[in-house]
Amino acid sequence: MNNEPLIPAHRDHRRQRHNRLFVYPVISRRARGVSIGINLNPDKVCNFDCVYCEVDRQSKPLIRQVDLTLVENELRKVLAFYRSGDLFKHPPFDSTPAPWRRLNDIAFSGEGEPTSCPVFLEAATLAARIKDEMADASVKIVLITNATLLDRPKVRQALKILDDHQGEIWAKLDAGTEDHYRLVNRSNVKLERILKNIETTALERPIHIQSLFFRLHGQPPDNQEMDAYLGHLQHFLSKGCQIKEVQVYTIARPTPEAYATALPSVELRRLGELIRSKTGIPVQCYAGNAG
Repeated sequence: MNNEPLIPAHRDHRRQRHNRLFVYPVISRRARGVSIGINLNPDKVCNFDCVYCEVDRQSKPLIRQVDLTLVENELRKVLAFYRSGDLFKHPPFDSTPAPWRRLNDIAFSGEGEPTSCPVFLEAATLAARIKDEMADASVKIVLITNATLLDRPKVRQALKILDDHQGEIWAKLDAGTEDHYRLVNRSNVKLERILKNIETTALERPIHIQSLFFRLHGQPPDNQEMDAYLGHLQHFLSKGCQIKEVQVYTIARPTPEAYATALPSVELRRLGELIRSKTGIPVQCYAGNAG
């Protein structure tokens, strides 16, 4: 269980700061350090509509198209801002403990599914080039994805670029059954496609599974749901998939649906232990805003 207390910087993941439209720094609990995000979905369009998503999809977006020249300029500026140390002179980053003031990654994560962006391949190429120029070799490029589009040829090409530049894939799996998936992620993409994409991707490279568990109308996931979820993980392992770890976390910021609430730490820890005992996969748990 990750027991570090939530600090202001954990709760504040705003994508637009200082007139930047695409690139934003955050202090990531799961990365245990600074993560520089690249938002390839400024139009706020996503093929998921998760009940726990904190993105405000009601307000009008500031911009709809991705400008790669602007992405490059902003990424260079944020990297320089970090390297100078000035990032930590401003709230909420001034609350960051010293061990977490390291740059862990450049992450494709924003207000929608990154791989749905028409220029995702070009953006991945750009990020790899700038990382090589301005960051240590140990800095990763992380793709935080709902795994719906990992079967697209250009996305698969982009993944190979990430493989050559300390790339990591964090693939979402929040449900075991189709019914629960429809309630939680509210997508028209079938769960079967997501499972197949995770399997295919994890046969080629190690990946992380990220699973957000919470109370839905006051109830945690039931035994039938968890059995189905565990069955998917066990299937991946039986096929030879490389699952590096499962990130088990819960709600930490305001949600659009009041009936979606955080799991208490003890319940989250119990689920983490269940996953670890049934699969043998390393598990990291990240508590939310419930004690």
